[in-house]
Amino acid sequence: MTSSSGIGSMPGDDARDYAEAVRLAFGEVDLAFVPELPARGATAAITGRSLAVVSGLGVDLQPAGWRLTDASGIDHRRARSLLAQDLDAVEDQAQGFEGIVKLQVAGPWTLAATVEKPRGDKVLSDVGARRDLAQALAEGVRIHVADVARRVTGGDATRVVVQLDEPALPAVLAAQVPTASGFGRHRKVDLPEASAALEWVLGAAAESGATPVVHCCAPGFPIGLVRGAGARGVCVDLDQLVAEQYDDLAQAVEDGDRVFLGALPTSFAEVSEKQVTERVLRVLDMLGLEPSERLTITPACGLAGATPDWAREALRLSSAVAANLG
Repeated sequence: MTSSSGIGSMPGDDARDYAEAVRLAFGEVDLAFVPELPARGATAAITGRSLAVVSGLGVDLQPAGWRLTDASGIDHRRARSLLAQDLDAVEDQAQGFEGIVKLQVAGPWTLAATVEKPRGDKVLSDVGARRDLAQALAEGVRIHVADVARRVTGGDATRVVVQLDEPALPAVLAAQVPTASGFGRHRKVDLPEASAALEWVLGAAAESGATPVVHCCAPGFPIGLVRGAGARGVCVDLDQLVAEQYDDLAQAVEDGDRVFLGALPTSFAEVSEKQVTERVLRVLDMLGLEPSERLTITPACGLAGATPDWAREALRLSSAVAANLG
């Protein structure tokens, strides 16, 4: 049976909002997820949240953003503390939970494109630094999966899905990431190196017992690359899907991988479950596929910028569309 889920981010900026997001993430959709509330600040946004998971590297928050340091600064410690508090709230909500839970963390290339080296400029500019960051992320993912499994699934990591968020991956591969000055662009990363870093992190998730998937709602999502690197699922935005990606997406379904179809708008729109259901069916028809238990309906991307009412409605519609597909 087709399922429903959320991408991860939700609106809100305090503990009460987080509690409501957890309630929705575990009560409104079939595949639960650990919510993120980026509006709470840098320690809760995608980079800070993911650096809270990274193991063995020191980082701190500078005026220009997150930067590698010799030792963790106060903001890094705050990010870790906030993640632990959020997981406490998830654990409380998940008492008696028997389903699958999804956690989200930025992928190695999005982190490399957003985190700075100790003396400035992005980690992306240094081969050794980006390798170290990817490997530290891989080790952190192992620990994070075990922690979430202990709290939510009774230690059963096979009921955990790890979603690597890689919005910057297409830009990294196309040499479109700006340098610190803003006047240049970092060199593109060759495909073998791009694949290797993904393999480390996806492999760490798989070796922990979890199912690794990759999410990208930017144009040019390299579905074939991430699947070749070990992803056992992809999360796509239907608005960004182009004909050249159809074969890779269809192959993923046929191979038994999870496919998350981002079919709902991330901000308020006059759409009905019938309209969205028909749209998904048209896409499946173009792919030559039938609805299946490996398909999951989600909003197109995160809901951090949505109103609370629309976030709730988008998740409800996702579940209604999934039920319509059967």
